[in-house]
Amino acid sequence: MEARVTNPPTPELTTAIQHLFKAVHAAGVDPRLLDLVHLRASQINGCSPCVFSGVAAARKHGETEERLHHVVAWRETPFFTEAERAALALTEAATRIQDGAPGVTDEIWEAAAEHFGAEQLSALTLEIAVTNFFNRVNRTIREQAGRTW
Repeated sequence: MEARVTNPPTPELTTAIQHLFKAVHAAGVDPRLLDLVHLRASQINGCSPCVFSGVAAARKHGETEERLHHVVAWRETPFFTEAERAALALTEAATRIQDGAPGVTDEIWEAAAEHFGAEQLSALTLEIAVTNFFNRVNRTIREQAGRTW
């Protein structure tokens, strides 16, 4: 399978994306958690370039191989904190928005709010949304795994 688009994004688009990431990272959420959120949403959406870059970023931030291999099964492992579990549950609920899905229930939101303040919840929500955005773009243009941005 080949990528449908090979030209780089415009400088304006790159700047806009950088501003989004700057806002996410300024809220005080641990970068490793943001990496896990990115990775889990990308796994759900089957976005191979985002899974690839998410794993690379998480390793760069010091994430362990054990935890990276178990993000896909985080509920069944002892490797994640309650705060991480709340963020991963939020990620899954916000990502799985197909017809009939309950989305982010009050219970899921309240569990996340027990661990994160308003600014951090906003950052997590934006990270999930931006990841889903890139997942959809990459799936549409058939971006290939193997690059990091």
